[in-house]
Amino acid sequence: MAKGASGSGDRPPAVRLHKSRRRKPSSTEWLQRQLNDPYVAAARRQGYRSRAAFKLIELDLRFHLLRPGRRVVDLGCAPGGWSQVAVERVGSRGQVLGVDLAETPPIPGALLLRADLRDPEAAAAIREALGGGADVVLSDMAPAATGHAATDHLRIVALAEAAFDVAEELLEPGGVFVAKVFQGGAEGALLARLKRSFTELRHAKPPASRAESAETYVVAKGFRRGA
Repeated sequence: MAKGASGSGDRPPAVRLHKSRRRKPSSTEWLQRQLNDPYVAAARRQGYRSRAAFKLIELDLRFHLLRPGRRVVDLGCAPGGWSQVAVERVGSRGQVLGVDLAETPPIPGALLLRADLRDPEAAAAIREALGGGADVVLSDMAPAATGHAATDHLRIVALAEAAFDVAEELLEPGGVFVAKVFQGGAEGALLARLKRSFTELRHAKPPASRAESAETYVVAKGFRRGA
């Protein structure tokens, strides 16, 4: 587990919220979970903008994705936790570009670009902002959950496909692609494309992913341009 993200011996007692007529039961449940989440507390202590930062830290520890000097594109970067980790890992010789349709507050050490990945010109705009190709393309994007598993699978795969459409135009040979999917939702055309385009393809659920969440990540290494 990521450093500082947990501590079984000195964990504070669980916070329990009183019921409120102004607050929906689902909101109370979410807030109580946030207050008792060790990754949320660790993110605050270490200055990360979201608990999701630890997911990338854990993926990097396992797969060695973010080496010093690498050029990284973080698709759907807001609020910026993954970009923060990338900046730390690639160092001053590397470069990080965060891309999101929404405006993202400045991230020290990273460039930011507002762009819609569905725009046919998105990849060219990203390449221009980065000043060339990328060694790593990351996507932690996910749609708002509908509660209908089949629909959510289709929607998140569509986002992952859009991310890979861009990554295909950006990645240098040997590059890395990481994208969030839901368990059971990365089958078919996307998986076939990734298998053709990379020498190594793995699925991983980092410890920072909540146990009840269906999310997992595809980690593809060794990009083969034109495969």
